[in-house]
Amino acid sequence: MPKQIKQRDLTEVLSSEQKKYFPSKTIIKNANVPDYEKTLKKAARNPEKFWEEAAQDVHWFKKWDKLIDKSKKPFYKWFVGGKCNLAYNALDRHIEGENKNKLAIIWEDETGKTKKYTYFELYEEVNKMANALRGIGIKKGDRVAIYMPNIPEIAISMLACAKIGAMHSVVYAGFSSGALEGRIKDARAKILITADGSFRRGKIIDLKKIVDGAVKNCKTIKKVIVAKNNGAKIKFNKRRDIWFHDFVKGQSTEAKTAQMNAEDPAFVLYTSGTTSKPKGIIHVHGGYAVGVLRTIKWVFDLKGDEIFWCTADPGWITGHSYIIYGPLMAGVTTVMYEGVPDVPTPDRIWKVVEKYKVNVLYTAPTLIRAMMRYGAKWPRKHKMKSLRILGSVGEPINPEAWKWFYNHVGKRRCPIMDTWWQTETGMNMITPLPSAPLKAGSACKPFPGIIADVVDKKGKRVPAGKGGYLIIKNQWPSMIRTIFNNPKRYLKTYWSQVKGAYFAGDVAFRDKDGYFWIQGRTDDVLKIAGHRIGTAEVESAFVAHKAVVEAGAIGVPDELRGEVIKAFIILKKGIKGTEKLQKDLKMIVRKNLGPIAVIKEIEFVEKLPKTRSGKIMRRVLKAKELGLPLGDTSSLV
Repeated sequence: MPKQIKQRDLTEVLSSEQKKYFPSKTIIKNANVPDYEKTLKKAARNPEKFWEEAAQDVHWFKKWDKLIDKSKKPFYKWFVGGKCNLAYNALDRHIEGENKNKLAIIWEDETGKTKKYTYFELYEEVNKMANALRGIGIKKGDRVAIYMPNIPEIAISMLACAKIGAMHSVVYAGFSSGALEGRIKDARAKILITADGSFRRGKIIDLKKIVDGAVKNCKTIKKVIVAKNNGAKIKFNKRRDIWFHDFVKGQSTEAKTAQMNAEDPAFVLYTSGTTSKPKGIIHVHGGYAVGVLRTIKWVFDLKGDEIFWCTADPGWITGHSYIIYGPLMAGVTTVMYEGVPDVPTPDRIWKVVEKYKVNVLYTAPTLIRAMMRYGAKWPRKHKMKSLRILGSVGEPINPEAWKWFYNHVGKRRCPIMDTWWQTETGMNMITPLPSAPLKAGSACKPFPGIIADVVDKKGKRVPAGKGGYLIIKNQWPSMIRTIFNNPKRYLKTYWSQVKGAYFAGDVAFRDKDGYFWIQGRTDDVLKIAGHRIGTAEVESAFVAHKAVVEAGAIGVPDELRGEVIKAFIILKKGIKGTEKLQKDLKMIVRKNLGPIAVIKEIEFVEKLPKTRSGKIMRRVLKAKELGLPLGDTSSLV
């Protein structure tokens, strides 16, 4: 970001309005972190000691011999010699204590159907699945593909795999047959667990048909296990397919837990690339458990009787860490919801919060903006006094969405944990804690034990207010270990750009208070007349206009300036895209970002291309605009 901008219209204005939008009285006294700044400084002095202390919260069958092995950088190893199990920490260890009869999972779908499992009931279901998997020869290190909607059986299947030491590879149940096939082949999965189908806005989706199209070319798949969910009629291959309920029928409700080395892989999760095939991210039993448990307890100040709802899907890392493993390791109740949050009425999400007395709501800016479009009257209809903390995940949240979420959902009393992290990091990396002062649109500061920085191409720290590359300068337990079957790509993608540092692939800047502002991906940065402008910043400026719900911005070639902006705008219902409105929108961007933010064109659209997790695929917008190849579109909605 060019120095002359100084972020005046973003950081300085928001800082001056801090009391207006986040009164100090709403800062929660965090039981885990009573003194935020003191905790940050202590952890920064010795991050490894911090993580060693965090590991005490995890159950170990055998304590580690060495905290961290750096002998083969950047293939770091944590808790070397230690033995543990991710599923044991999420489930088994609760059975002997007071959590045995506590609700572990509350599940509901958009049709109104519900299921509930106590920790003990979930424990028994997982054990039956673990025994059934062992019964067909699945063993430690084998890969099990899972392609299921957000239903309890996906949690049961993931936990069962972890329990016996098999690696699950969850693929979001919205990918095409081709995308599923590619992931199965790369992982060389032996079996696939799926469901007959799911519901989406009342429409029945035939998942089994998608699965059949994928596995017909996957020679490694020996069995397809099918859970009954929507009861739709499906094609059934009797030689290969088996119903989930028949698969676990008659199995013992007790199962031996595999004692895994801390560095044994727990799962492989694929994240899409822009120009090449998806990357299989490897996470391990020990470090992943330590990082996720510490972050969920500290970021959301969890207490033992909390109801935690992360609105993501288990098919993504957010669902792995903060729907399944994190809440269960913390011993709280996790809500799973299958469907969309505005069916049959725009207040369905708020109904669920009220019905189950949700204490923590962790959701995406895309969903928040969608709810904004319907108006504040919908959350006002519901009693949501149970809410203590709100969270944002998946992309930078623009200040207008932050304020709406804070004012109309949190009622100006719930702090918003705006979290930045990645599939590769496994856990929240840059995030506030409830005891920290907040700024609308900023992810605050790095989590204790994380040392982040913003640098130029040479790895030199850039001044406050100037944009640069986001890096992590130290190691952390839940970090990616490698890319499955592709260590060279791991080195090239994450460790070759800045010497000795993890390269996140995101652009950010720090303000004068040390708060981080994420601007977008490195390929989502506009360069106009030599000046760098983040697309997220441009989009936030558009969304500040009362007529705009959502915006996508890209750079298009310009003979004079090299690149200028084209914007794709979604308007609120009932508002027409006139020439006057186009002029007004250009002016608001100029006002917020200055004259260097040159807008060539504004196009009003009904939809924007997004990934399944809700991120705007700006490269797709750009490719279509310029007539270029689309690249990997397997994650495109």
